[in-house]
Order: sequence, then C-alpha cells, then structure tokens
Amino acid sequence: MGTPFGDPFGTEALRTAVLDAWRGSRTRFREDANAEEDLRYGAYRDRLLVELAQNAADAAMQAGTAGVLRLSVVGGELRVANTGAPLDAEGVAALASLRASAKRDGSSVGRFGIGFAAVLAVTDAPRVMSTSGGVSFSAERTSSTIAAHPELAEMAAAREGAVPVLRLPWPVEEGEPPPPEGFTTEVRLPLRPGVDADALLASAEQDAPDLLLALPGLARIEMGDRAWWREDTGQGVVVLHGGGRAVRWLVRRTSGELSEEQLAGLGVEARERPQWTVCWAVPLTENGAAAPLREDVLHVPTPTDERTSVPARLLATVPVEPSRRRLLPGRAADAVLTEAVRAYPTLVTALPPEQRTALVPLPGFPLSEVDGKLRELVLAELRTSAWLPLAAGGEVAPRDAKVLDLPSAELAGLLGGVLTGLLPAEFAESRHARALAALDVPRLRVADVVAAVTGVDRPPAWWHRLYAALDPLAEQDVTAREELGGLPVPLIDGRTVLGPRGVLLPEADSPTPTMLSSLDVAGLRVVHPEATHPLLARLGARRADADQLLDAPALQAAVESSVADAVSGTDPQPLADVVLRLVGQAGAERGSRPWLAALALPDADGEPRRADELVLPDAPLREILDPAALGAGGPLGVLDGTVAERWPRDVLTGIGVLDSFTLLTDDAPSGPDHGLPDEESWWATVADDVVTELVAVPHLDLVAEGRWPEALRLLTADPDTRRVLYQRTGYTPWWLARNAVLAGRPPRDWRLPSARSLAGLYDPLPDIGLDESLLTAVGVRADLAVSDVDDAVDLVRRLGEKSRPVPAGAAIWAHAALAEAVRAGRVDVSDLDPPERVRVLSGDAVAADDAVVLDRPWSLGVLPAERVVSAGPEPFGTEPAGEGEPSAARSLADLFDLPLASDEVVAEVISEGEPVGWAELGAVVVACDLLGCPVPAGDVVVHDELLVRVETADRAVPWWVTEDGRVHAEDTPEGLARALAWVLARWPDRHLLAALITDPVNYLA
Repeated sequence: MGTPFGDPFGTEALRTAVLDAWRGSRTRFREDANAEEDLRYGAYRDRLLVELAQNAADAAMQAGTAGVLRLSVVGGELRVANTGAPLDAEGVAALASLRASAKRDGSSVGRFGIGFAAVLAVTDAPRVMSTSGGVSFSAERTSSTIAAHPELAEMAAAREGAVPVLRLPWPVEEGEPPPPEGFTTEVRLPLRPGVDADALLASAEQDAPDLLLALPGLARIEMGDRAWWREDTGQGVVVLHGGGRAVRWLVRRTSGELSEEQLAGLGVEARERPQWTVCWAVPLTENGAAAPLREDVLHVPTPTDERTSVPARLLATVPVEPSRRRLLPGRAADAVLTEAVRAYPTLVTALPPEQRTALVPLPGFPLSEVDGKLRELVLAELRTSAWLPLAAGGEVAPRDAKVLDLPSAELAGLLGGVLTGLLPAEFAESRHARALAALDVPRLRVADVVAAVTGVDRPPAWWHRLYAALDPLAEQDVTAREELGGLPVPLIDGRTVLGPRGVLLPEADSPTPTMLSSLDVAGLRVVHPEATHPLLARLGARRADADQLLDAPALQAAVESSVADAVSGTDPQPLADVVLRLVGQAGAERGSRPWLAALALPDADGEPRRADELVLPDAPLREILDPAALGAGGPLGVLDGTVAERWPRDVLTGIGVLDSFTLLTDDAPSGPDHGLPDEESWWATVADDVVTELVAVPHLDLVAEGRWPEALRLLTADPDTRRVLYQRTGYTPWWLARNAVLAGRPPRDWRLPSARSLAGLYDPLPDIGLDESLLTAVGVRADLAVSDVDDAVDLVRRLGEKSRPVPAGAAIWAHAALAEAVRAGRVDVSDLDPPERVRVLSGDAVAADDAVVLDRPWSLGVLPAERVVSAGPEPFGTEPAGEGEPSAARSLADLFDLPLASDEVVAEVISEGEPVGWAELGAVVVACDLLGCPVPAGDVVVHDELLVRVETADRAVPWWVTEDGRVHAEDTPEGLARALAWVLARWPDRHLLAALITDPVNYLA
C-alpha cells in the first residue's frame, strides 16, 4: 500500500492554533513546556514500551483483531509497529494536545491521551507512520519555528532552548517508508545519543509477558527472531509463550459500569467512559498448582506504583492520576476495588480445594495504602464466601468453618457428621495454618474434639474408629493425652462414661468381662468389646486380663469391704468366685496384692472372715496352733471345707489363707502400728537405729506351748520365714527369744550345751531335735552377751543366786559384759534396782552391803576375796576407758551401787626398795621375748619384801602402785610379773597379757 503524502491529518491548522495560543499567552507556552517536561522526567519515565503497547492494544481492540506488536532497531531508530486501527486525524490531535484523548468507546486502556509523551525519554524527533498517513514531531523544527516569533524565542532562550516537542505536529517527509507488511502503524524513534538500544530491547523483553497478560487486545510481541504470545485455553487459563518457556496464569475476569453517583468527581472524559473491567490472575506451576505472588503492583491494567501483597495480580480499570502511577482516590476507585474484591473468590474456587488457601492474604505490614485496603477487603470477602471444602462434602465460608489440629483423614471423616463446618484433614497441615488463622478459622484442639463428641450417640464400633484416629496424637503429645482424659467410653452394659481412667478393657474372646459386669460392684466399668482400643489403656483404662482386673480399684474396694458387706447381708460368694477365679488365672503369689487378704470367705461355722484370718483345714500350721485361737471368738478360724475342696490350694494361699507361717512386710515402717505382740517393746530396743524395712512373722503368739519345736521346724521349712529368724535385730528373733517355750523356758534362759564358758550362769538346753544355729538365732545363748536391760536384769539375778555354782572366772567375765553394756549405752543403770547379793572373787554370792568393786588390781593384796567384785583387770576383759569415759570398774560400781576399792583402801609403801631398770632384769627380758613385746622403758622399785601400811596395819604385798604412778614389786616372779603386766597394760595382745598376770611363775620363773 502506498504512503499518502501531503497533510492528511491537518497538522498545519494544529500548529497555527498552538502558535497563536502561545503568542497570545506567554503563560500557555510555559504551561505546555512544563507539562511535557513533567511527563518526560516524571510520570512517564521508564514507561516507553508500556505506553506504546497500550496504544497498540487499543488499536487492535478498535479494529476487533488480535493485536501484534513488533520492536526493532533500524538505522539507530527504535521502531515499534502494531496492527489494528490506523492513525486518524482525531488521534493526531490527541497526540499533540497533551490533555485530550481520542478514545471514547470504553474499551481502550488509556484515559488521557498523554502516554505518547513517554517517547521523549529516548528521542527528540518521534514519528508515527500509519497506513492512513504519518505525522512527525521534532524539537529542532519546533525551535526553528519559535525563532521566527521573537516573544516565543525569548521564552525558549529563558528555558535554555528547551521547547515543547509534542505540541507542533508536521506531516512526514516525502519518501518515508510505510509500516512493515502486516502492520498498520509504526512509531519510529531516532534514539538520542547515549540511549542504549540493546538495553531498551532487553527491558522490553523482560516486560513482554506482563504486557500480554495485562492487555487483552495484545496477542503477540515480536523482537527480531524472538516472539512472545498469549494462548487463551478457554478454561480460564492463559498461557504466555516466549523466551523458550510457557508460563501459565489462572485468570478470572468480570466487568460492568459505574453509576452516575460513583462517577461523580471524575473529569468529563472519564465520566463518558463508565465501563470497568477487573481481572484477577495468579501464575501456575508446571504441574498446575498455584504459585501465589509475594509482592506485585496494581495494574490498571498496565502497572502502577501502588505496591500490593495480595497473592494474585489485580488488573482493573481503576481511576488513576494523570501520571498513571497512583490510584485516584474517590467513589469510582472504591467501587471498582469493591467489585474486584467480590470477584476474588471466583479465582480462589477455580483452584483445587487443597490449593485455595494459597490465595489468602497473610498477615504483614501493608506495602501501600491501597494494599492495606485491598487486603482488608479481600479477607473480609473470603471470610463470608463459601469456598472452603467440607469434610462431609460441599463448601463452607471460613466464618462457619472449623479445622482439626490433627491432620487425620479418619478423624475428619468421623467428625464430619458431628461437627458442622469441619474442614478436611489436610487443612490441619502447616501449609494451611497461616491462611486459616488470617481467616479466623478456629483450630480444634483435642479438648475441643472431646467436648464435641461428649453426648454423641454412636455405636461402639464408631468409638473404636475414633480412638484409632486419635491414637497417634496421644502417642506423641503429653498435653493431648491429658485432654483426651475426658473421652466418652461405651460400656458393655450400655452405659457411656466420661474418661477412660479406671475402666476395664476386655481381652478378645474372654468370658471375664461378662462375668464381671454381672457383679454388683460399684465403680466396676468394663468397656464394650467392639470399642476396645489400645488408646484407652494409654489414657488410664486397665487391661481386663486377670492381672489387670485384679488391680481394678473398684474390685479392690469391693474386696476390702466384703466382710462388712457380708455381715450386712450381702452374699459374698459371687465376689469370692470372681476373685478366686482371677487369682487362679493370674497365678498370683501370696502377698503380691495384700488387699486380697480382706476377701470374705466362710469359716467352718459359716461365718464370714477375712481370708488371712482363715487356716486351711489340713494346714500344717493348724496342728501347732493353740486350739483356743481357732474358731468362734478366736483371732483365726478354719476355712469352710467345701470352699477348700473347690479351689486349688495355691489359689487360696495366694489370697492369704494360712497354710503355714506367713510374713508381714512393710517397706517403710514408721512405728509399732502392725498389730504384732509386744511390738512397742521391740521398737524401744531399736529406737536409735533406722528401721528401713519391717519383715516379721505374725501369729507366733498363737502357737501352743508344747508345740514350739514343731513351730520352729515349720518356720525353717520355708526359706522366707527361715531368713527372718536370722535377722540380727529383727522383731521375730527378738520376740521368740523372750516368748517361745523350749523345755518349759524361753530360749534366752538356756545356753547351748557346747557353750561351757556360760556354765553356772545358764543351764544347758536339753536335746529337742533342733540344730544349734537355729537355737542361737531364736535366743539360746552361745556366748555371754548383754544386749539390753532385760539381759542385764537376768544376768544380775543369776549372779546373785547363792545356790548357783558360778566359777570365779565366769563371774568376772559376766561383770565385764555388764560393765561394757553400761559403757556402750545398751543398759541404763537407772533401769535396774541394785542387787541384794553380788558374786565376789571367792565365787560366793554375798550380801552387797560389804562388797567393793576392784578398780586397782594391786588392792587385792590387802582386800579379802570375799569382799571383792571384779570386772577383770582394766588392761583386759574390757576396753580401757577413753578420755572422759568411765572405766569398767566405775560402770559396774554404778550398776551395782557399790563403792570402788580405791575409795575404801588408803595405803602407803613403807619398805625400802631399789630402783632397777626393766631391761636389767633378765627374767623380764626373757618374758618379754616370750610374749613378743618390747621391754618397757623406765624402772621398777624392787623390794626384798614389799610392805604397805593400811590404816594401822602393815601388810606384805607382791606389787603396788603409788599415787604418783611409781611401780613397786617384790623380788619374786609373781611380784615382778604382775608389775610388768600393769606396765604393759596397753599392749595389744590381751590374752597373753592375761596369762602373764594370772600365771606369772610360768613366765618369769
């Protein structure tokens, strides 16, 4: 097609009118120059491609064709060609007016006809060539024209030569080539020096996909051998091809017209175009999932500077300021945004249900004033629109929705018919959490689920499925387990109870639950077998096998009150049958559940008794108990024979029925509160010890007097009771030593026949067929020991019995044992009355009035043996007293209330002697060598005859120690030996030292 020349668009008239206006008003010239500069440097900077693409889209829409835009650089010119309606005179006038647009049909994108000013960013001489003709603008030609008008030239000079470029149009010069074939219009922009053509194309390449999405009238953009194009699939999905990839967008469009009231406040031309359009778009991934936007700008439909954070792109014909960068506030803008918000749920529901929350605006700081308003409105619309899927089918608005805190499809399916508005399980996943929180959708925690199902009538199998769905959460979360504690549980008797704790879980195919449910036992609750699930056990329910049933608190309470209930008239047999059957199944050992001993069973007279108060009819224990202790009025009874025959022996003994002696065990005893005979007295003997465990044999006080040997054999036949007999400080051996009867006396009154050192003090026990270790364990004496005040009283009594032939040596050792007991604190002297008779060194039991306790062994030289009570020499027989401790002699004197010999004997050495070093005495050296001890240092005063004066009498003695500690000895083996023994008083080998003192002649002769 040829290029029309001449002036087809009447540009000369346009120039004349503008020049006349400038000459008539210097202000008008400045206004036009300033306005163009504002557009060039401000509003339309960096918008060249956008504005040209917008004009191309409008031209395509005006012609009703798919718009194509081609960009190229030819001879230093950027050329932008488009299809569609060609340029016309009205369009040229709009280009040159800066304030008027030729677009009137409402389908165009531009509003003010000033977007063409964006070309000034790259050129000073833009040209537009169309199939209908061409028009050019030029800063140079404008300056030349102004130069012919002095007043205008003066104003241009004042602006440093800057003149309005787009106010004076000219026809294109002859020879200007037409638009490329297939295109109707081409904008040709000679690039100003310094403008990078490659950078312009690169920018255009980057913007191309967004332009194709924003401008429906534009279908394709070409740059050399590269192209970008839009494909409308017809299913609301737009595919943008180009750059070697295809980007899919999900779009939803709507349109309408603004009312006159809403248009109020807009300019005349804007009011002439009331139509509005809205498009929401969100990119899709390769697999078709939504890829929500993190940040974008409002498109009108070309981009503005209004930043948004809504996950989808909004392209809407919202009124904007002349710069097209900012929204123009007002009723019209509010109305279009409101319609856009109403359309937003249509975009959301176009996605699969599980992807929809991706389009919910999330909390955060608004990126702009428009963003804050838009997000608030979108969230409000989404809260009230039904777009969230229901677990039970259908859709629900977020304001009516609920979501589980546990992503369990099984749980959601079960609760879908119970909870209205419940979302599917996948909406409990973290990827939906923030979106649902922004929509104020409540999350149902376990406690909420429990509250929701409380009171719900469902079959037991339904509850089993519910427990199975909740089980994973209970397994991982302690708090969840606590909240599940109130779950309803259906019982086998048709009731439903709140909370699994304490209910009983039946085993599969077990008759036990049915048997238990028939009992009239308050609080005994058995879960319906079809509802049984391990979760209930985790939440406190008890397994209904024999062991778990026996541990049921309700059953225990029934057993513990069974005797009282039987006395009140309740038949105890059903409970007894159940308990005995369970014990038989569990194989319970005696004492494993102490409370079983309270089970009511009939005795031989048909009276109810506790199981541990009954003896088996053929029990070995029955043969050794006092018959008076068995039967009516006695502490024990004999089990009814029919019951004994019906149930196995181990079952009956397992609940406490007596076959032999049993044990009473307390792992943390605190005092004499166990009902044992004389228990308080035993506790008094261990008051200073820490009793951490009490293990004792009860019923020993019921043994018949003549059956004690058999009783002890029965005790030793059982390893457990035998072990108790050998407890050193235990209650049982303590009690047996004082109360058992062997050959007519308590065990502690006897000595073992082999304990000859106790001869005279204790009589030997006759042979009763028991071994010595057992006899010793129960108190028969094997050696001399004073363990408590009772032992002391008994020993003092025996020593004072005149008829008892006690050897002098035995008496000394007995006195030493008594003294040691006092010194060790086992005996308090205030607990004994002073004896009337005491055993002296002569072996006689004499009146205590004239006796003294020997504390200085040399006093024996002047005291008659008939007066002297001895605890043995202080160097041996007892440990020497430590500093501040009473000596053995002092302790014995306090016990017997007798004076010490040192208080009665006052003497002085009156003979002359010669001090001799111990090492100079050959016999002493030999004796020390024989004893294996060193020869003492120092000396001894040796007398041919050692004389001491006591009161008025002079007495010859073998040795003496004066008050100043000087040792004197008669020059005889006896005298030297006894003196040497005293000097060696603290030598560790006390036995040899005792021999030295008691048999000095053999050592020093």
